[in-house]
Amino acid sequence: METLANLESFVRSAESGSFSAAARRLALTPAAVSRNVAMLERNLGVRLFHRSTRKLTLTEAGEAFLNAIGDNLEALQTAIAAVSTDDGQPAGVLKVSLAPSFADYLLPLLPEFLQRYPRVRPEWHFENRAVDLIAEGYDAAIGGGFELAPGVVARTLTPLHIIAFASPGYLARHTLPTDPSGLIELDGIAMRSLSSGRIRTWNMRNAQGDEMAAAMRETIVVNDPIAVREAARLGLGVAMLAVPDVLPWLESGELVRVLPDWWTDAGALSLYYPSRKLMPGKTRSFIDFVVEAFEREGYARRFAGGWG
Repeated sequence: METLANLESFVRSAESGSFSAAARRLALTPAAVSRNVAMLERNLGVRLFHRSTRKLTLTEAGEAFLNAIGDNLEALQTAIAAVSTDDGQPAGVLKVSLAPSFADYLLPLLPEFLQRYPRVRPEWHFENRAVDLIAEGYDAAIGGGFELAPGVVARTLTPLHIIAFASPGYLARHTLPTDPSGLIELDGIAMRSLSSGRIRTWNMRNAQGDEMAAAMRETIVVNDPIAVREAARLGLGVAMLAVPDVLPWLESGELVRVLPDWWTDAGALSLYYPSRKLMPGKTRSFIDFVVEAFEREGYARRFAGGWG
């Protein structure tokens, strides 16, 4: 089954008669659109465009394929199924967006995934942003806080908790707070939001249902979670991040949780993917593999802070 990026590049190029115009609509480069179309032609075994220096025109096969596709996503998959010679095994480029912190969890699972599905070629983008799956041609994404655009579904993997932490050396030199209000007495490693430009602040809660603002002193300000974690490892103060961003260092003892009875609910970590009646085998295999891995590795418990 073709990737949506290849199909959209073809349709938009056919509509506009130009790779450049199609690229502007898809937020891609003209070279990327041209490559997508060339890959589609190669996979289908037909030439879809006559190319000249001034414009693109559809070949007879291209016109027939465009008519078969239309503008319906399900029709896209039906058209590909009709012309594909795929033997039913999951295959093709698997374009996935993930937060950089998930490299520590999913990359070690990649050999097993490739052993199961040797014809799938992962193209994984590690990025701190909520991508537009359909417009940008992603098969899936793992993250939180995505707006559910039409045609996209979310499968919850685990709840997420944000916690306070610091290095053992830093904590040895300071009096530990007994509740979130005491964080103001410590050096705070704050993070500025990339989207809003504001310093992120948190309200923490405990198992008894008490809530309290985590009033941290902004001693250091950075705009990336990896930088927040590394500053804490260097003993520069107390920081707050989602558990997956720091779990390996908490489990190794390089970082220590501050206020272990308090946390912030950060919503859910979800697996996002386009909703299609005929889902490509590569996407279905990835979804099933991730769900299985989360259960096997106990990520739901560990990402919510239930380790040790």
